[in-house]
Amino acid sequence: MPVPRRSVDDRPAQHTEARAGKRANTLTPRDGSGNTGGSAHPDPSGPETTGPAMTAPARRVPLGLLLRLLVGLGLPALLAIRVGAGGVVEALGAITAPTVLAALALGAVTTVAGAARWCVVARGVGLDLSLRTATADAYRATLLNSLLPAGVLGDVHRAVRHHRPGDARGARAVVIERVAGQVVVVAVGVVVLVASPALLHALVGPGLGVVAGGLGVAVLVAGLWVRHARRAARVRVALASAGRDVREGLARVRTGPPVLLCSLVALGGLLALFVLAARVAGVGVSLGQLLPLVTVALLAMAVPLTVGGWGPREAAAAVAFAAVGLDAAQGLATAVVYGVLALIACLPGAVVLLADALGRPAGLPARPWSPSSARVGVRPTPAG
Repeated sequence: MPVPRRSVDDRPAQHTEARAGKRANTLTPRDGSGNTGGSAHPDPSGPETTGPAMTAPARRVPLGLLLRLLVGLGLPALLAIRVGAGGVVEALGAITAPTVLAALALGAVTTVAGAARWCVVARGVGLDLSLRTATADAYRATLLNSLLPAGVLGDVHRAVRHHRPGDARGARAVVIERVAGQVVVVAVGVVVLVASPALLHALVGPGLGVVAGGLGVAVLVAGLWVRHARRAARVRVALASAGRDVREGLARVRTGPPVLLCSLVALGGLLALFVLAARVAGVGVSLGQLLPLVTVALLAMAVPLTVGGWGPREAAAAVAFAAVGLDAAQGLATAVVYGVLALIACLPGAVVLLADALGRPAGLPARPWSPSSARVGVRPTPAG
């Protein structure tokens, strides 16, 4: 006679109770300490808890961001306390509609010159980039650089936008173009400082030799490590690839002079904007005396401890004005007005950002960016 199979409901009750008790021990907390039913201690196999809900870890502010905010906001505040803020308030009140239009015009000259420089470099390394696309992206990058810490995040966004999978020339073209512009600014600033010993001494002091020597030793050690260390093999490969792009983008007859010309035009636009700010601030000295001062203030903006150049620019302007016998308060006011006018000059970048946002069909989410969506075309690099 066959034995009937027992259903699940016919199983012994103790087994069902044991399973239910096990589930209660592992899933159902008894009290706020995390203890579960049938046990006086937490289940060692499960996660430990210290209360009815886990506390989210506190988010820390990055030290670099905090330092940049302190430098960008603290230095102008300290200078305003030291030399007085009355001149700054009066200078800001003197900004008129013609001043705003002039700032926008100078910003257009500077931005288009930088975009043209980028086009020359991109074409030199074998990429096709239209001036229209480059200008729109340059406006966007300038606005982001002015609003975000470090002053280069807009250019980082530009490089990522034009990167292609397996081909880093698009990103490297952005880096080469950016570095080429900064090299021209630094070179002109160094020439101005060397030609003005009093200004150099006031800004740097007697420790210039120590600073220059330390930088030289650091560069030498880094070069030796890259050349000989085994761990630097990948760095050497990357530098070799970047070196080829630098030669094609900057060191050829078809690229070098146009890049230099565009860089000088862009620098001229920045200096003209600084001169405009000085006139708005009431500085009445001659242009020959003013240009070295604003060049030094512009050079200070290259310090990467800023938000939109604020902080070191105001300090350098105040010190430079005082070094030649002018009022330090006028230097502070000039730098602050320049910061406001520079922000106004890159406002067309907000229009580009808005156009990016409105360019998607209504009601659809933003399409995730992928490297294949970059808008830089590839063409063979010309020989020679």
